[in-house]
Amino acid sequence: MTTVETAINLLAMGLVLALGVSTITAVVDQLRCTDAAREAARLIARGEPERAASIVQSAAPPNARLTVHADGDTIRVEVSARPSSGLPGLHLTGRAYAVLEPTSEG
Repeated sequence: MTTVETAINLLAMGLVLALGVSTITAVVDQLRCTDAAREAARLIARGEPERAASIVQSAAPPNARLTVHADGDTIRVEVSARPSSGLPGLHLTGRAYAVLEPTSEG
């Protein structure tokens, strides 16, 4: 094997390794978005939207965005972010649904 072939093989192995690590990081970030959405939906259903926002900031990937859609007594929570691995064109979104808990007045 010549030096050129060795260099090309090392470059190819490095690219495959980098792509594999980036993919695993994106999967972990997707799971973090889903977990943050589930926890935020639970907190919002309990009437604690401030805590939901702080949970998303701490549990989701950096620069994650929380969106809440209300429809009657149900809510849909979405946490979206870009992967920290830097894969271009990839958008991560975790969704969760919850039913608002009844509140007791006075």
